[in-house]
Amino acid sequence: MPGVPRNTKSDNERDLSFWERLYLPEIFKGLGYSFRKLVKEPQYTTEYPDELWNPPDSYRGRPVLVEEEGKPRCVSCNLCAKACPPMAISMQSREVEDPSSSKEREPAWFEINMLRCIYCGFCEEVCPEEAIVMSKEYDLTFQGRSEAIFGLEQLLVPVERLTDRLEYLEDYRNPQEDDEPWQHREDNNLHSLKDRRHVRELAASTMPALNNTHLRREPPIAAGKTWTGRESSPDEHG
Repeated sequence: MPGVPRNTKSDNERDLSFWERLYLPEIFKGLGYSFRKLVKEPQYTTEYPDELWNPPDSYRGRPVLVEEEGKPRCVSCNLCAKACPPMAISMQSREVEDPSSSKEREPAWFEINMLRCIYCGFCEEVCPEEAIVMSKEYDLTFQGRSEAIFGLEQLLVPVERLTDRLEYLEDYRNPQEDDEPWQHREDNNLHSLKDRRHVRELAASTMPALNNTHLRREPPIAAGKTWTGRESSPDEHG
């Protein structure tokens, strides 16, 4: 059985006039208000895509990799991939063969699935080298799922184009007290240096702490063991 309509009008509620019941006068009043604002008020909107919005330095756009001297700054520590909540980052490491390089590893390939990325910035937070940062790019369109997987070619951006973001991160992560300028400590990035000639030069000049980290004389713990855990003879090592 259908319900019976019930009048919910309150005692102090006024009755609508004839013109108010037609609704047309109120519609024209609203249109007139919009027209007055359109003519008299300044324009606040941006005519996208002819006019693009320039986000602030704190904006978190799509993540990109910092490129220095034609190579990625990334040391392939894999922290960004482990910290990514939607598991949008995948990578593979390889050893650096260049003896003049200060890095032990670099990414052989690096991919980010932009359909999974939620722009949380966790990858930027955990990166010890500031090698992956959030850019100001927000306009992303794809015609297929495969186009949304960005490799090194799409991710690498020269460091000169990321100056604003890197300076923002420096101020954000290193708040100053008493207006003192922040001084970068070279020993912050000792983990990315190899036991090579330039490391010994730094240890002898400005970074003696390297003697206790990268230039220790004791042999590695696994030097005398094989993969089975048993003791190996010198002949097995050639």
